[in-house]
Amino acid sequence: MAMRLRFLGSGNAFTVGDGNWQSNMLIESKDGRRLLVDCGSDARLSLAEQGLGATDIDAVYVSHLHSDHIGGLEWLGFSTFFNPAAGRPRMFVEQNRVARLWASSLSGSMSRSGMAKLEDYFDVEPVPADGGFEWEGQRFELTGMLHAMDGPVPLISFGLRFETGRGRFLITSDARFEPERYGALYEWADMIFHDCETTYRTDGVPAPSGIHAHYEELKTLPAGLRAKLWLYHYQPDWRPDAEADGFRGFVAKGQAFEI
Repeated sequence: MAMRLRFLGSGNAFTVGDGNWQSNMLIESKDGRRLLVDCGSDARLSLAEQGLGATDIDAVYVSHLHSDHIGGLEWLGFSTFFNPAAGRPRMFVEQNRVARLWASSLSGSMSRSGMAKLEDYFDVEPVPADGGFEWEGQRFELTGMLHAMDGPVPLISFGLRFETGRGRFLITSDARFEPERYGALYEWADMIFHDCETTYRTDGVPAPSGIHAHYEELKTLPAGLRAKLWLYHYQPDWRPDAEADGFRGFVAKGQAFEI
């Protein structure tokens, strides 16, 4: 089955400059249907730049509840709900996040005086943390990645792994550098789209945040593994020479991959 992964943007949550957008993606089927992988606050603008709008989205996957991944869901939900010609997009989200997505993030503006619910806007399909979902004949498996620690509580972002006739693919979503935790997963994949921050102090010293894998951390991976990695979710402006360091490169806004 022929599919395409297209990056609407490849920048981090606070990207301004470089002409880039936040790292939200589209998976496009051979029949032209579109699965939006996260719908951040830049989504309506990054989609419009690609000549697309809310009614062009058939389904949305939510990896976790930060605004660069869900901040555009109000726009998507309202744009289809109030359009009589539009259907409800399907929504895939890890089952323990469904209630929080509505109660803590969307209900304040979308509940319409308490009368509406998430299911009015989306065909919600909860997914077990250790499970997956089917879309357009393709199976996608949720892959929990440690994003940050909220005190003693781990914040998990759910990436996606999937296998097609072209190989085995991993999209990390937001993940700390934890090679001892993900070594087997890295070995399994033929191509990895890995979030990568590029923060440095003014004197050139790396300044990792501890909530995303840092470029200098990823550089310590074995050469064979670095050769699988496309890097995204980076800061605007200066970036190291990823290809010279053995990576496939930094993903550019709008770049598409045949998967």
